[in-house]
Amino acid sequence: MALLVNTHFKLAVDSLHRNRGRTFLSALGIAIGVASIVLILSLTGGINRLISTNTSKENANLILVRPSTGKSLADNIINELTANNQYTKSNLTLEDAETISKIEGVSAVAPLAISNSAIKIADRVYQNISIVATTSDFEKIVSLKLKNGQFLDYGLRENIAVIGYNTAMQYFGGTEAITKTFNYNGKQFMVVGVADEVQDPINFNGFDIDNSIFINIKYASTFESSIQIQQIDIRTTTTDAVANATDQIKEKLTTAKNGDESFEIINGDSNIHPAGSLLSIVSSMLTLVASISLVVGGVGIMNIMLVSVSERTREIGIRKAVGASGGNIMLQFLFESIILSILGSLMGFLLGYVFAFLVSLVTPFAPHISWEILGITGAVALIVGVVFGLYPAIKAARKDPITSLKFYR
Repeated sequence: MALLVNTHFKLAVDSLHRNRGRTFLSALGIAIGVASIVLILSLTGGINRLISTNTSKENANLILVRPSTGKSLADNIINELTANNQYTKSNLTLEDAETISKIEGVSAVAPLAISNSAIKIADRVYQNISIVATTSDFEKIVSLKLKNGQFLDYGLRENIAVIGYNTAMQYFGGTEAITKTFNYNGKQFMVVGVADEVQDPINFNGFDIDNSIFINIKYASTFESSIQIQQIDIRTTTTDAVANATDQIKEKLTTAKNGDESFEIINGDSNIHPAGSLLSIVSSMLTLVASISLVVGGVGIMNIMLVSVSERTREIGIRKAVGASGGNIMLQFLFESIILSILGSLMGFLLGYVFAFLVSLVTPFAPHISWEILGITGAVALIVGVVFGLYPAIKAARKDPITSLKFYR
């Protein structure tokens, strides 16, 4: 059996080698489809890896409470794409955060009210600045490091602010911005701290710390009556305390809201950026579209194999005349189809990663290289080779030896 397989392999390689130009063009059709899939999977894998850093062991004792609309996943994604701020009809309150802080095992609680607003520095107005109203516990929950000054401290006056690294560089002339002032919503704030550079634009909070300004949420609630809390970050004392704290949070919030459960509690592997579900759906759709080019490449292989069967009709007749069975003939041509597909898949695998690397030069994430993608590539090669090579192989196997021997090109 091994000898027979080896013979079929050598015959297939010799046949493909005699028609190198045709072989290359046929493999190129598969390569384009595989390269598209590898490019999509490697880039989305890189984004997912960037997002998954938020669910590492460091954040194993993290719990998030977010408003829940009770809508389907598709509706929530549409809301993400169309709403200026997520959860604009949030039912979370400062009282909820206070209730959670009293639960056993909870060490830090930080409600987040996020808005894109205008600020005024001196006589100049800057639009679309990320303003995050929160508490001093936020520093502990995200392990925020400060380059200068300190974080929000209730021992200081209320109208204080901490600014992100990029915000300091772009709007305040550098990181030495302590005591500088700005106006927001008719109130004057003084900068008391500058956060160190984080370089984490995709995180479980849904905003870029480097490009944000942090203010006291209790003070913000005094001049913003319609303040909306989009999320409450909770840190427990230990990982073991997460399950009990989660149950307690659900029970106490449901009671406080008279049975209203229009909120969701997230922990463990679910602590991802809100756009994580959107990314998965988009990547699946793109992979499906890229797979269409594989079908086109497969049809190209089938066409070339049919031409090859027609050209080698006399060879088929001679092989049958000396004792080759229809199964032997079928395997010979099926091997050629599979080898063509494997060559194309290998070319596509390399091309896909080359393009992914080039794209990564202008994006904040590196392409994800894994054995899973290589395995997918191999499976695709085998399936395409068999599916699109089966018909030509069967057609070759069914040729009549007498008629085939009379055939001349």
